[in-house]
Amino acid sequence: MKFNLLKIIPRVVIFSFTLVISCEDNTEILKEINTDRQDPLGTAKNIRMVYTDSIKIQAILTAPLHIDYTNLDFKYAEFPKGLKVVFFDDAGNENEVLANYGLLYNDTRLIDLKGNVQLKSHDGSVLTTNQLFWDAENEWLFTEEEFTFQDKDYNFNALRLDTNKDFTKFQTGNLIGTITVSESKDSLVTE
Repeated sequence: MKFNLLKIIPRVVIFSFTLVISCEDNTEILKEINTDRQDPLGTAKNIRMVYTDSIKIQAILTAPLHIDYTNLDFKYAEFPKGLKVVFFDDAGNENEVLANYGLLYNDTRLIDLKGNVQLKSHDGSVLTTNQLFWDAENEWLFTEEEFTFQDKDYNFNALRLDTNKDFTKFQTGNLIGTITVSESKDSLVTE
């Protein structure tokens, strides 16, 4: 069998030309696909994060699963299997937050806790709700959900809560329950 180069060369040229013409630049399409991806930066199991300020432990967060999305434009971390946060007040007292699910928004420093949320204070007070937001920047708690609060003086349910971390300034919606109120004389009134 004789190999005829003159017959093969035109066929190779036509085939190559067809390939070049049919190929297009998909670089922009690939970039667009990759920028729309919502893949996490990392995933960690059984984590323990210790938050410190000036060598003083502020809080310890533990969770069975942590998914880190800080690679996205709107950075956040997800705790889909729940979390526990033990935080310490200025006097070193230990307080605890438990939730079935959590989201930590890095840029706003807002934490969204969902599902059987319990805030247990060192003094025995307990706040229970289905969703609670914690504004770490302003040390403020709020929810639009129904909640229960119990301590030595209070035992009530209400809808909506807006309070500082010490519960010394708070607003609620309609209250249901028992509240102990003490009345003192007005210092401006003379007898």
